[in-house]
Amino acid sequence: MAVSNLQVGLAIAGGLVLAAVVAHGAWTSRKNKPRQADPDPVRLDPINGEAAEMSLSEQEFAAELQERSDAPMLLPVVERQAQIDDLIDVVVPVAIDDVISGDAVLSVMPATRRVGSKPLSVEGRNTVSQQWEPPQAGQRYGALQFALQLANRSGSLNDIEYSEFVHKVQAMCDALGGSPSFPEMRDEVARAKELDAFASEHDAQLGMRLRALYAAWSPGYIQQHAARHGFVPGVIPGRMVLPASTPGLPPVLVLAFDTQAALAEDLSQTAIRDLSLSLDVAQVSRHEQAFERMREVAQSLAKAMEGQVTDDLGQPLSDAAMDQISLDLQDLYDTLDARELSAGSVLARRLFS
Repeated sequence: MAVSNLQVGLAIAGGLVLAAVVAHGAWTSRKNKPRQADPDPVRLDPINGEAAEMSLSEQEFAAELQERSDAPMLLPVVERQAQIDDLIDVVVPVAIDDVISGDAVLSVMPATRRVGSKPLSVEGRNTVSQQWEPPQAGQRYGALQFALQLANRSGSLNDIEYSEFVHKVQAMCDALGGSPSFPEMRDEVARAKELDAFASEHDAQLGMRLRALYAAWSPGYIQQHAARHGFVPGVIPGRMVLPASTPGLPPVLVLAFDTQAALAEDLSQTAIRDLSLSLDVAQVSRHEQAFERMREVAQSLAKAMEGQVTDDLGQPLSDAAMDQISLDLQDLYDTLDARELSAGSVLARRLFS
């Protein structure tokens, strides 16, 4: 039976339609697939700042980045310094009849060094250095002082916490043969409320979001771009941090995306459409220029990853809005400096925690 020209034409047309459907499906699949980490990235090593060439899969890149973060680093020895300060602590001086060992002090300390939500501290005046320091085994002390923090982000010291503090300190002093001098409870609770009011008014935690405009991102894609700005993996999956210039201090910035996505078995198929950048102002020294770096990182990532910088409500952040935030931050830094609670200082990190 002869095949007509019409049948031939229909067959060809059908083949073309099928090919078009297959091609469209492949194009759609490719378009919707999360962007992957560059298989041949040239990036800055977050540890030594040098360029490093690699050829890794998505999964291998994430593992290598984590391994670099977990590698032991040689940190400078940080001198142990006294931290008790009557600016943010109830301070109880303790008179002792004779020199006492650090081992003895440590033996009477409670297992949990907190009263309610407030940290409890003890320091001794070292008989050799004549400096106040946290008690250490093998050292000897000629005087002691106990302290309870007046306020933190959980609120101010209250009557119940003060009473519990007095009870604990008296018990330890009885065991050590010391005589504590407690300040008046009402005065200390009033100081705590005033300090808490100040801290609440000047506690700034800034956040920006980066949203994908087109294709979603894979975890490795985000990590690769963030690593180029010096971020390293944090302890929590889906979290990266920009380390402070001084080792051991809180990170300058935190970048975070969905934790479950970071734990997925196949990272290459995990789609992420937004991430966050955050700055805990009081925890970071103003000399780190944290907000300026946050702004630069956000805008650079937005350009490289085809995203948009927004606030936490999804509203685009304009340059004018960021300029105003920067000005407001300078005023905040000045206020904290004037109160002797400079951002990034030991006292500020304790109070705003």
